[in-house]
Amino acid sequence: MGKEKEVLFEKLEQAKLGGGPERIEKQHAKGKLTARERVHFLMDEGSFEEQGILVTHRTKDFGMENQMFYGDGVVTGFGTVNGRKVCVFAQDFTVFGGALSETHAEKICKIMDLALKIGVPVIGLNDSGGARIQEGVRSLGGYADIFHRNVQSSGVVPQISAIMGPCAGGAVYSPAMTDFTIMVENSSYMFVTGPNVVKTVTNEEVTAEELGGAMTHATKSGVTHFTAMNDVDCINQIKRLLSYLPQNCEDITPSMPFDLGTEERLDLETVVPENANQPYDIKKVVDGILDTDSFYEVHKDYAENLVVGFGRIAGKSVGIVANQPMVLAGVLDVESSKKGARFTRFCDCFNIPLLVLVDVPGFLPGTDQEWNGIITNGAKLLYALSEATVPKVTVITRKAYGGAYDVMNSKHIGADFNFAWPTAEIAVMGAKGASEIIFRKEIQSADNPEAKLKEKEAEYADLFANPYSAAQRGFIDEVIEPKNTRRKLIKAFSILENKVVETPKKKHGNIPL
Repeated sequence: MGKEKEVLFEKLEQAKLGGGPERIEKQHAKGKLTARERVHFLMDEGSFEEQGILVTHRTKDFGMENQMFYGDGVVTGFGTVNGRKVCVFAQDFTVFGGALSETHAEKICKIMDLALKIGVPVIGLNDSGGARIQEGVRSLGGYADIFHRNVQSSGVVPQISAIMGPCAGGAVYSPAMTDFTIMVENSSYMFVTGPNVVKTVTNEEVTAEELGGAMTHATKSGVTHFTAMNDVDCINQIKRLLSYLPQNCEDITPSMPFDLGTEERLDLETVVPENANQPYDIKKVVDGILDTDSFYEVHKDYAENLVVGFGRIAGKSVGIVANQPMVLAGVLDVESSKKGARFTRFCDCFNIPLLVLVDVPGFLPGTDQEWNGIITNGAKLLYALSEATVPKVTVITRKAYGGAYDVMNSKHIGADFNFAWPTAEIAVMGAKGASEIIFRKEIQSADNPEAKLKEKEAEYADLFANPYSAAQRGFIDEVIEPKNTRRKLIKAFSILENKVVETPKKKHGNIPL
């Protein structure tokens, strides 16, 4: 028995070395942690239980029988993060460049199956050169097995992908189907086809960083939701993100300690400028409403005319969707609609209440928007907010014009409470544009058309550039002073805690994708 223990101990030590000391040093030289180091920093001390540590590949071709590494290039297991159970896999770039083999995929699938079975989040730390080409279709089949589990787990347990190295080809589709993606700046990249293939097919010359680096996907494509400066920052962001999420779709998010005070926020009184055409930063409103330093923005650098993210109100997690007047006057366009719809549906999946802050002059006009499907994409946000059954509260801070008023969680599509500040303007369009249409003949026949336009503009504004007409019809529940917004929201979300909605029986809806 003594010798068997020695053999086992030796095998375990070999597994912990991955591809060997030299390859570990190369990983460190790139400023990257190894797979085991990443898991160590992520999990609570002593909580990680590794699974499949002695697994090796089955390939005999191309001399592979002489290149066996225990663990086969991926570390899998379960444990706790800040006391909460999670399942995790971390690809090991020191073993065959983290390339995915049949057994490598089987290990990932097993830990995903466990996460689904016990109802805990699954975290993937991706660092792989792609499919292991020596295995042919077996490695491709392994990817498909993972993809299938991503879909089965979607909306059941939170799935988080950290891209901490290369992620190319078919490998990109697993992170794409998870709930959130975090990329490490300057050391990670994602693309379906690499720079060499791009040059061959399209004759474009582009670097891996330009084609699929962290900032490219954070600003241009929206593929990644967060970026991190380095591996440790990435792991800390995963921990922070988890703090806003429940364990599964039948759970609720953990509450943070909170002592209720007067909850007045006088700073909110002066946020909205007197000039209706002057921009302001909606994040100041968000910070004034939420618990101190609790806002964690999602997709910060993508479609910045809409702000989405997590925060806490009285210690409880909420999702925020807010128009940003500082960018494109806060209009809705193709990208922001997709961004808002995706975030809304995630919150609805996992019982996270929604707070919608509205200052929207409408949808962005133009051929570019129409040709790129603003109709279908705008409908995504409308569909998502209409479909959501979690507590939904709206605050209109200023403009709520046209179809965008309907889309941004209006009472008509199922909002539970709709509040408006006295500065709110709820109308089909702005006073000037409406006056030019309604009073066109009067203005044209007037001795002074310009003066007549201003007169009619003021007349229209008196009627509609305020929240009171909507409040009289019951479309607004209450017109509130900005300083009282936080107090009202605490009460609103508290009364909605046990909200239940009976939806029509169906397999699933058909969102306009």
